[in-house]
Amino acid sequence: MFDDIRPYLDSEIPAAMQRIAADPRFPLVCRYLFPERSVQEVAAVLGSCRSAEEFQRRFMYHAIYSLVHKTTDGLSVEGMERLDPHCNYLFVSNHRDIVLDAAFLQVLLLDAGRRTSEITFGANLMQGQTIIDAGRSNKMFRVERPTTVTSAREFFIRSKYLSEYIHYTIKEKGESVWIAQRNGRTKDGRDATDQGIIKMFGLGGGSDKVEALASLNIVPLSISYEWEPCDVLKALELYARSTGQPYIKKPGEDMNSILTGITQPKGRVHLAVCEPISRADLEPLRDLPSAAFNREVAALLDSRINPAYRLYPNSYIAHDLLKGKRSHSYTDAERAAFLKHLDTLSDYPESVREYLLGIYANPLEAKRQ
Repeated sequence: MFDDIRPYLDSEIPAAMQRIAADPRFPLVCRYLFPERSVQEVAAVLGSCRSAEEFQRRFMYHAIYSLVHKTTDGLSVEGMERLDPHCNYLFVSNHRDIVLDAAFLQVLLLDAGRRTSEITFGANLMQGQTIIDAGRSNKMFRVERPTTVTSAREFFIRSKYLSEYIHYTIKEKGESVWIAQRNGRTKDGRDATDQGIIKMFGLGGGSDKVEALASLNIVPLSISYEWEPCDVLKALELYARSTGQPYIKKPGEDMNSILTGITQPKGRVHLAVCEPISRADLEPLRDLPSAAFNREVAALLDSRINPAYRLYPNSYIAHDLLKGKRSHSYTDAERAAFLKHLDTLSDYPESVREYLLGIYANPLEAKRQ
């Protein structure tokens, strides 16, 4: 069932581990993530994995914490007590990094003694057998993007199929699911839930729209990075789109964003588990037309995600630079560090610099609304 999109079954894990270890790039990955261990030792760990859970606990957990130690100044979490260990959830998160938003959740769930979730995996990112093997072994399942289908009708059919899979996973497989609040990462620092995502959630849940969503146990998540992953790349993309020309991704652009987000310094990272969306939250919206219902549910998620976003000094510095006056508290050293980072755009048009400032300043504006 759902064989074309589901993660690997445990019976498929050993062969996937062998393929990953045989990839010519595997030694490079090992030296970066586990410099204190030999390639043979890491390969042996993979070879010992006979299930997705073992792959996550024996390999991915340590790989993600290696990235935490190498590229962050700490990973923190709040709100885990809101999760019932006996309940399965649909985690709906703001989306800042292609890989790490969901990856950080997984290790924090394990630290809290909880089961990990399944994770959406964009079809556009399934580039090469090793990436597919690593993703599907890590409980990731395929999600079509609008750019990977040929018509609106096909996209609707695939969306309904995805919704059916999500309902099946949470209600019958007994797994939680992570999904972004919108198609693709936010590029401008403004986190907003796409009402089309809400519509998709309901497609596989029957005719009662309140019950369809309530049965998924939706939990909003808010992840915050002190240094926005791929911030310069995002600013350059925003500038390119502002010229009025269609933006066409270059070959390898998604992979470059993945690697940049993984390896660049991120400063402090914080994940907030927000108050779950309850049946009592949804019931007053029952009589709304479907489009209004989806819009109000999306706004409900935003009302929990945006206030929970943790602001760091960079947001205040960027806001002050845009306004041309200093009205927030931060140190001269923090300001100097941000200005040094901003100087990396000195060879680009001034508007690129303004887009980067917006990436950091916009979350502050969102919290004030």
